[in-house]
Amino acid sequence: MHPLPSITGPGPCGAEDVVSLDAVVLKDGQRTALAPAATLRCPMAEAVAHWVREDVAPAAAATFGSPARTIVAGVSYECRGRDRIPGAKLSEHAHANALDLRGLKLATGKVIDFTDSTVSKAFRETMRQSACASFTTVLGPGSDSYHADNIHLDLLERKGGYRICQWDVQPAPQTPSAPAPPERAGTVNSTK
Repeated sequence: MHPLPSITGPGPCGAEDVVSLDAVVLKDGQRTALAPAATLRCPMAEAVAHWVREDVAPAAAATFGSPARTIVAGVSYECRGRDRIPGAKLSEHAHANALDLRGLKLATGKVIDFTDSTVSKAFRETMRQSACASFTTVLGPGSDSYHADNIHLDLLERKGGYRICQWDVQPAPQTPSAPAPPERAGTVNSTK
């Protein structure tokens, strides 16, 4: 993490205690990069780093047999309304308190998309459960059309500790099995 100046405006957008999160040091001392680097409030950056270190990296290594080298990030700070709707309530992105993620890239070069139903369902379920335990808002496929291809994480404080966890982990599509070939006329199936 590298400190950044406070963000002031435009309008009600902005944040204090801002950092650039470009990598997370894992338990084994290896680094997992964030690409692109995320501009976040310090508490959000710490939550992301903890989640990557404690949950994402170990699950990726256990599931795919290769360490996560890059977290494929999307939007972090951006002055805008929720879902980019003009006049909507400000998004947590407008306060550097949110991060959208696409997936990760393994040391082997393979890219794992968090929203791809062909990726291990157990891995995606682990990501969903751990994200929902680490952040107060988690939006992904099934929440709305804006999050069908990315995972939104934020630390919005709500009354009574209320949390939103809306990420449907879909099973892999079923491929139809080939029908058994028809028996030939005049053949006898016998065992002796």
